[in-house]
Amino acid sequence: MLSSLFRGLTAQPARGARLFEAVTAEARRAHWYVEGRVPDTVNGRFAVLSTIAALVIVRLENEGEEGQRASVELTERFIEVMESEHRELGLGDPTLGRTVRKLVSKLASRTGLWRAACAGETEWAGATRQSLYKEDPPAEALRHGADALARLWRKLRDTSVAELQQGQLG
Repeated sequence: MLSSLFRGLTAQPARGARLFEAVTAEARRAHWYVEGRVPDTVNGRFAVLSTIAALVIVRLENEGEEGQRASVELTERFIEVMESEHRELGLGDPTLGRTVRKLVSKLASRTGLWRAACAGETEWAGATRQSLYKEDPPAEALRHGADALARLWRKLRDTSVAELQQGQLG
């Protein structure tokens, strides 16, 4: 409570905000829902958002202390936004914490999945299916999703931590 009263005096500006905004902008691109056929629902949008955030986190994990700090900032911002969005949807305190914990758990699961895929330990298309879709998508939709995520991953690998922190995904 006190932190909200003295936000201008004690709190840092929203760390991770620019990176999270870039992740959100990417997740809003129509091709995920049109060509990729991810359902344009709250759950489908969350799947795309958390998949992209997971890829960014995996990218940042490989950059030492600076990358770890940026990864934590992105994750903290993710949690803040999920809490705020779900409050706006009408969730109250008794269920809000449990819901946000589930969402963070889903992000962590996707991060582990993409960590393995980016390391070549699992098949990229399989990771895409598990991360973006609840049910088996049509082959062309899965191919689109996998190709789009692979392109994003290549861009992320070529983008510095400083650029990522400024909201540039490639």
